Amino acid sequence: MDASERDQQPGRILLIDDDPALGGYLTRVLRTRGGFDVTHELDSTGALRRIATEQWDLLITDIEMPGMTGLELLEQVRQLEPDLPVAVLTGNPTVDYAVSALRSAAAEFLQKPIGAQELVAKATELIAAGRAARAAGRETVLAIGAHPDDVEIGAAGTLLAHKAAGHTVAILTLSRGAHGGDQAQRARESQEAADVIGARLFLDDLQDTLIAEGNPTIGVIDRVIAEVQPSIVYTHSIHDVHQDHRNTHRAVMVAARRVGRVYCFQSPSATVDYRPTHFVTIDDHIGGKLKAIDTFGSQVGVRDYLEPELIIATARYWSRYCGGSHAEPFEVIRDRAGGLPARPAGAHSLVTP
Repeated sequence: MDASERDQQPGRILLIDDDPALGGYLTRVLRTRGGFDVTHELDSTGALRRIATEQWDLLITDIEMPGMTGLELLEQVRQLEPDLPVAVLTGNPTVDYAVSALRSAAAEFLQKPIGAQELVAKATELIAAGRAARAAGRETVLAIGAHPDDVEIGAAGTLLAHKAAGHTVAILTLSRGAHGGDQAQRARESQEAADVIGARLFLDDLQDTLIAEGNPTIGVIDRVIAEVQPSIVYTHSIHDVHQDHRNTHRAVMVAARRVGRVYCFQSPSATVDYRPTHFVTIDDHIGGKLKAIDTFGSQVGVRDYLEPELIIATARYWSRYCGGSHAEPFEVIRDRAGGLPARPAGAHSLVTP
């Protein structure tokens, strides 16, 4: 379920309170009166595991807990989910507590005992505000490849992560791959792969192996950028032995000159000069990536670089530079945007571009 679909569901609340009785009561109130999907955790350690692996609309936490306090928990939550709405609940309201909670970016400060009506109202308000903020911050992503399967090999996992975050995803493939097979079949395969990812496909018909770095290539990319209005672009690296890939890169650099974030994915024909500094963990999406690549049936049997074992091994290698066990690498051309860059979950940069 992506973020836009999740926003149509009852809010998911993670409640942390080491008092089983009180936690159970608050859970019942939120479920029965608010209609929320509520999970109660007794300690911060279990809650952090859930925050790291699941999607939530609101976190409600007690302050006074054994081990890790609610305020210490907040610091770690903000590293995992900077935009997750948080309500701090305590039976000992003091100015110091309130200031600390606000400095830790808590969305609300609630005093025990709290009435059922007030609790439900606050939860409803915070979830609505959080969803509105997510909707306002959703990105439009465009991935540009020279041939069918280029984008899927280099960035399918990342595109799936963008889609899961509620971002709009589009793919522009500049040629129909006539040099590598039947154009009609490769066009069908491209559409099937886009469907797996949940992306809108723009499939042009430039001449395979003769894609130019100037026009008409720049014009094709210009038209799609004008229609899609991407905030993030992924494309080929200049460090590649294939002339179509290099020329696609050069054309994108011109056409996407006003796009604030531009990253280059790795192709099987990338050279040793390909040096990524930005990595996206795709543990949750490696299966989807393999499924997208598998749609290119006309190529899977004849292209060694499409073998699942190699795709997985490559992703495992790049994961050494970030969290998780599978990752996709990117060279950073530009990484500028207003406020904090909205990247897919699991994105890590080794250097500041």
